[in-house]
Amino acid sequence: MTLRLAFLGTPEFAVPSLARILDEGYDIAAVYSQPPRRAGRGMEVTASPVARFAQERKLPVRTPVSLKSPDEQDAFAGLNTDAAVVVAYGLILPRPVLEAPRLGCYNIHASLLPRWRGAAPIQRAIMAGDEVTGVSIMQVTEGLDEGPVCLAQPARIMPGMTAGELHDKLAALGADLVLLALNGLETGHIRCTPQDPEGVTYAGKIAKSETRIDFSNGASAVLNHIHGLSPHPGAWFALPGDDGEIRIKVLKAELAEGSGTPGTTLDEALAVACGEGAVRLLMVQREARSATQASAFLRGLTVPRGARLA
Repeated sequence: MTLRLAFLGTPEFAVPSLARILDEGYDIAAVYSQPPRRAGRGMEVTASPVARFAQERKLPVRTPVSLKSPDEQDAFAGLNTDAAVVVAYGLILPRPVLEAPRLGCYNIHASLLPRWRGAAPIQRAIMAGDEVTGVSIMQVTEGLDEGPVCLAQPARIMPGMTAGELHDKLAALGADLVLLALNGLETGHIRCTPQDPEGVTYAGKIAKSETRIDFSNGASAVLNHIHGLSPHPGAWFALPGDDGEIRIKVLKAELAEGSGTPGTTLDEALAVACGEGAVRLLMVQREARSATQASAFLRGLTVPRGARLA
């Protein structure tokens, strides 16, 4: 028997899973994604990555603003699905939606639950200095990422890995894992286990107030902060200039030798003192410009030894 599925997802992270499910021959009754939004420098109305991919593959796409209305819930139930796959959809699934598929709704979550429930598990894992994270397949319940875990696969966070690099690694892992879960549903051999309440942590959405680099922290914490927010939304500092402060994002860095007043450059190659130790900035981005290696950046803007970064 081939399962009839609904797929609910929005960002790029969800696309590999949808592609693998489709390529394996599953019957996708409909793809749900968040409505088109304004994005980019031109603020053009743009469909989500999942919606664009689904349209390219000639799949029916639905983009409701909410699933709370009886009409939307009836439309979802009318798909007569065996199961639903949910990947970073971004909308709450009310009980009627959760109960509509015959075998339930299953979420691909980018952490080893119950650690890092919530919106930003990839960023939070790196920012916290975790050495291991992973992907969990969880049966969706009404609570925030509280459902029983059916499958989980760990993944190492390599030294210097950014959130963007970890995102791609976990997206591919999630695509592999969801096929195992769907096979288990087909054969009746899937087993889901309640989460351990003792290990719960939450990965709240990244706030703008968190993105500024605090060089008074230790070098390892500063490094984790930079890599956890790279490439989006990007950790940043302000550099004094003739016409006011220049905001600089840092996308890649490494630990460096030396010490000094936190936020002070230790040489002319962007080694910066931290509360303990130092970091060297390797890839940076000025406002409204492309990211560049620090060496290229310094050819256009001199940052002398002893400069204060805030």
